[in-house]
Amino acid sequence: MDVGAAGFGRLLPALRDRVRSAAFLGLDMEFTGLYSTVLQNNQPSLFDSPAERYLKVRQSVQRFTVTQLGKCSAGSKIFSFHFRYVVHSYNFFLFPSTLGVTDVEFTLSASSIQFLSHYGFDFNKFLKDGIPYMNEVQEESLSQRLSEGSWRVCSAVGRDVMKKAIDEVTRWIVAAEEGETMILKDLSGSHMLEVQLVLRQALQDVWTQPLEDGEVMVKKVSPQQRRLLENSSYDYCRKELILTSARGFTNLFQILVKAKKPLVGHNMFMDLCHLHDKFYKPLPESYEEFKRNIHNLFPVLIDTKTVTKSIWRNHRFPRVSTLLEVYEVLCSNNLNPTDPTGPVITLASDCSRYAEKKSPHEAGYDAFLCGSVLLKSAHLLLCRVTNDTAEADPSFSQYLTALAEYLNKVNFIRGGASSINFSGEDVPSQHPPPLVVRVRGWPQMNERQIYQELKALCRFDVRRLSENQFILLSNKFKHVRLVLRNYKHHPHLQISVYRHWRHSPRVNCLLQVSGIVALWSLLAFVLGGRPCCSS
Repeated sequence: MDVGAAGFGRLLPALRDRVRSAAFLGLDMEFTGLYSTVLQNNQPSLFDSPAERYLKVRQSVQRFTVTQLGKCSAGSKIFSFHFRYVVHSYNFFLFPSTLGVTDVEFTLSASSIQFLSHYGFDFNKFLKDGIPYMNEVQEESLSQRLSEGSWRVCSAVGRDVMKKAIDEVTRWIVAAEEGETMILKDLSGSHMLEVQLVLRQALQDVWTQPLEDGEVMVKKVSPQQRRLLENSSYDYCRKELILTSARGFTNLFQILVKAKKPLVGHNMFMDLCHLHDKFYKPLPESYEEFKRNIHNLFPVLIDTKTVTKSIWRNHRFPRVSTLLEVYEVLCSNNLNPTDPTGPVITLASDCSRYAEKKSPHEAGYDAFLCGSVLLKSAHLLLCRVTNDTAEADPSFSQYLTALAEYLNKVNFIRGGASSINFSGEDVPSQHPPPLVVRVRGWPQMNERQIYQELKALCRFDVRRLSENQFILLSNKFKHVRLVLRNYKHHPHLQISVYRHWRHSPRVNCLLQVSGIVALWSLLAFVLGGRPCCSS
């Protein structure tokens, strides 16, 4: 179900109820870009520690924005003595708030926009009907400006709308009698509020009231009547209402945080960074502080990529790459033919189009897939624990028990850890051993040239070790074996397994210094021990 700014306010109470009754919440996001190419050395690397990768992601998150957020709430109900999960899946179009805050700037990545376009993303809904949002720092700034009366319209479109509205009202009010009204039409959600604030600030003898269908009523009143109406229950421009409107989607984010339901995603590290930055607070410089903040916001995280990676290794799960492929494999009967039963997942009537049509990389659909993959994976794990036959209709708490070792462990893509543990120490990766390349006869070689040389054979991440040495990292053992065999007799590149005591420049320097000190000590001993000649 698509949700934009026009219908979000009306839907919010129902969304609140569904979050509260949900067993868990599925999440997915689409962005205007992933990793910025403008920033130097910002691409993910196998050499990255979690803290180093976080700093790269942080820089990119500050440049890009969220275009779409998918949320599915899955509530378990009992039908005919059987558990059934009824899924409500929503596709929220988002756009940064322009209501009285500093104008937000964001970057578009050509490849990401092309990707979204290929999968049918509706850019008009994103630009024209995106739900506003802001984080706590932006809200505090707006609140202060409202208190000081220094509020202003930031968007150029907003200023044009304001000028037109003020012109209409100033022409009308000259001849209007006290108590007469006029109607301003064709205003969007944010412009309805901006027009009222500007008119009230500019004209002391008018009162405004929002109507339906993008209309605002303007009424000529006396100064005394104006003072009585201000901050009364009839005032739709009270500070708390303005802040609620400006928060937009952040109101739902705060509901999610308060509910403390398990949050489910797929490769969700980038999603969590954007959640923190866009709806909570700007991302901190400290990686550990980021982890603590996320754990406080969402105490139970489940990354279905982390779960299915384990199933690949331990349960003969076919290796597939996309979330949709994982879902289709889990829906087949090949994984556990002795247990045809499993969680019954039903899409609610207002979200039924996902049952009829696949919509990969649409955030609402991918959130639904996350929730489905979670339930089916948990059922499969529970069956393995109970010798291929799970108890009839297991509850979600039993599924959580089966998933215990994966909780709060978010998959870490191509780096120095296999997962980020938001409730403890990160889990290190089990990579093949690093290789070292020694260059002979090819002067001034750099990382890019080494990468290009090996690219036709296999893929390695490259980092300079010294003037003529480079370290190679791969996440595939067969690539390590292949390059060692094929470059065994290469005239210019000598490739071997990296040994820290042998190849580290620091260790070599220490050994050289130790050798010099030892030599001088020996000389001093020999010379100092020679007998003196008496005259």
